[in-house]
Amino acid sequence: MRSRKLFHAVDSHTEGMPTRVITGGVGVLPGETMAERRLRFMAERDDLRTLLMCEPRGHSSMSGAILQPPTRPDADVGVLYIEVSGCLPMCGHGTIGVATVLVETGMVEVSEPETVIHLDTPAGLVVARVAVSGGAATSVTLDNVPSYAHALDQVVEVPGFGPVIYDIAYGGNFYAFVKLADLGLRFERSAKGRLLDAGLAIMDAINAQNPVAHPERPDIDVCHHVYLEAPDSTPLHGRHAMAIHPGWFDRSPCGTGTSARLAQQHARGTIAVGQEIVNESFIGSRFTARILGETTVGGRPGILPSITGRAWVTGTAQYMLDPTDPFPAGFEL
Repeated sequence: MRSRKLFHAVDSHTEGMPTRVITGGVGVLPGETMAERRLRFMAERDDLRTLLMCEPRGHSSMSGAILQPPTRPDADVGVLYIEVSGCLPMCGHGTIGVATVLVETGMVEVSEPETVIHLDTPAGLVVARVAVSGGAATSVTLDNVPSYAHALDQVVEVPGFGPVIYDIAYGGNFYAFVKLADLGLRFERSAKGRLLDAGLAIMDAINAQNPVAHPERPDIDVCHHVYLEAPDSTPLHGRHAMAIHPGWFDRSPCGTGTSARLAQQHARGTIAVGQEIVNESFIGSRFTARILGETTVGGRPGILPSITGRAWVTGTAQYMLDPTDPFPAGFEL
């Protein structure tokens, strides 16, 4: 058996969404911070992302994380987030998967009833509080990066839909919030093709006509997620389909999207600090969330979000690259 590359992984899923946690084989990525490592990785080693996330080793909705030594003294582990859509600043479901894998494989010192892990992410420090019973991770609560509502009641012209009203908020990535009722679309899996087409068209229009940028992080400057809100959603219980570039739905309720949802609803005055909400995915899985406190982000009003969800280890693997493999960086169909 020949192999040019060998990567060790622990696979998991968070409320239905996969996280392939790469535990060995990558080495230490260059960069003084995880944000710099992310940019260097995108520029110099993106073929590693596509090898591990895209077909034939992955699939069109694959997500993962690469474990790294931390770059800051207050963190235990560094994390680089990879998926078919690119290399994210932060990923909530992925962090819940990473924390679960770290506990259940014994890669961190485990204590019951709670193990606290400080994670160095490209978006900033994230604290994972893992509930542990009998050595098993039963849930993970994330103290996520500061989040904020970037703009409310925006309008963008979308081919096939005309003017579309949306809010946009940041929770580790940028999210556009659109009501399906405004688009005349049904919240049904049978309509998933039309929902996905609408979400992709809206994000393309936003990025072309009304681009975004984080006020403190100019490297975070794209909207690749659209929260398509079900007609029966309320501020305390949101139901949605999350359309993601380049063309898939989040199976989980989306941790950074839930953080952005908290920021959006808080900016609208519909939820208060400490009030618990439920965010439900397209497949019916749920996260709970609340606002820990208020803050500012680049001079704008912001919040400190907390997200709770569950993940399960699904397997371990070694991924290889044969020197004669005709797809050394994977492929997308």
